[in-house]
Amino acid sequence: MHVFWRRGYASTSMQDLAQATGVLRGSLYNAYGDKQSIFLLAFSRYKQRYLAAVRERMTADDPVDALRDFFAYVIASMSEPIPQQDDTPSSSTRGCLTTKIATDETAMDDGVRQALRGMLEGLAEVLEERLSAPDALARLSLPPRDATRLLITFTRGNVVMERIYHAPEELQATADTLLSILFKPKQ
Repeated sequence: MHVFWRRGYASTSMQDLAQATGVLRGSLYNAYGDKQSIFLLAFSRYKQRYLAAVRERMTADDPVDALRDFFAYVIASMSEPIPQQDDTPSSSTRGCLTTKIATDETAMDDGVRQALRGMLEGLAEVLEERLSAPDALARLSLPPRDATRLLITFTRGNVVMERIYHAPEELQATADTLLSILFKPKQ
């Protein structure tokens, strides 16, 4: 997973994967097939971990606080240095694996596209579930599904802004502005 995150899909070779895993390239082919199969397995694991972490962060009683916690997690995650093979930190941040692969045209065949859609749909499910709770519905200025689409699109744009500016505080401030637009003040 970290090799794909660091190098991207197109630039990752089976030799890179063999080196990272300590398994001979031929053994990787025999066990998993090809690079795409390995990516799909790694991405499935990433998706499972990511969505579990998002669910954990969406537990605050107040829906705005729950989403603020969600954004804090997302921003911290994408702002981490990219792990290197020798586990030394990199000077660049890791960004978002989903967005990195989605912007790589060489990765956009049906299998990868479906995996990316599954990730975004899983995230939408978590967000819409929280936004459909009575406490959120009472204050939300949009229907939950519309707010969810906006939040997901916003997170993709936030990834791009992080890659350019490396300013987590600015990203959180922008997220807070979005939340102030999406939710009416508490009464």
